[in-house]
Amino acid sequence: MSDSLDTLQAALQAAFGDTITALKRDRGELTLTVPAAAYAEVALRLRDDPALKFEQLIDLAGVDYSEYRNQPWDGARYCVVSHLLSVTHNWRLRLKVFCPDDDLPQVASVTPVWNAANWFEREAFDLYGILFDGHLDLRRILTDYGFIGHPMRKDFPVSGHVEMRYDPEQRRVIYQPVTIEPRENVPRVVREENYGGLH
Repeated sequence: MSDSLDTLQAALQAAFGDTITALKRDRGELTLTVPAAAYAEVALRLRDDPALKFEQLIDLAGVDYSEYRNQPWDGARYCVVSHLLSVTHNWRLRLKVFCPDDDLPQVASVTPVWNAANWFEREAFDLYGILFDGHLDLRRILTDYGFIGHPMRKDFPVSGHVEMRYDPEQRRVIYQPVTIEPRENVPRVVREENYGGLH
């Protein structure tokens, strides 16, 4: 495993050199971080370079780094993380790219490189509001078309903004402001010596 990672790391450094923002090796995995401006070009080379040959995109997801690990985060807020597989070389890679603008998070679409990215990018757009430049059908995939906001952002309220219910008088589904009163649940701590009949 270590020899394989050494080979992959050397191949990545040879292919991308100064383009690499970070190349981290942890727990037997490699994570390659590249700038947004080079993202599409790097993805294409990861797929087509015979020394790398990442034919398959396994997963792609958005990440909101605000308050990462419950700490203030001083870098770019939104990131797109992809998991790639090379069947030819039997190795995996995590590819990360941070969106340069927190107010309008956007990176290139990798759907032209790996068609499997299509629905994953739609999901990241729907849940995080990340735009994918060049995606041919970027629209919501999990939430309702009239949904306001992006529910996986850390600043999105837990109860949401609106609720939906069926109104028998109007005989249709209606949206209305949330009627749930916000509350804080404090877990009950049980310290009874024989709680649950265990001795």
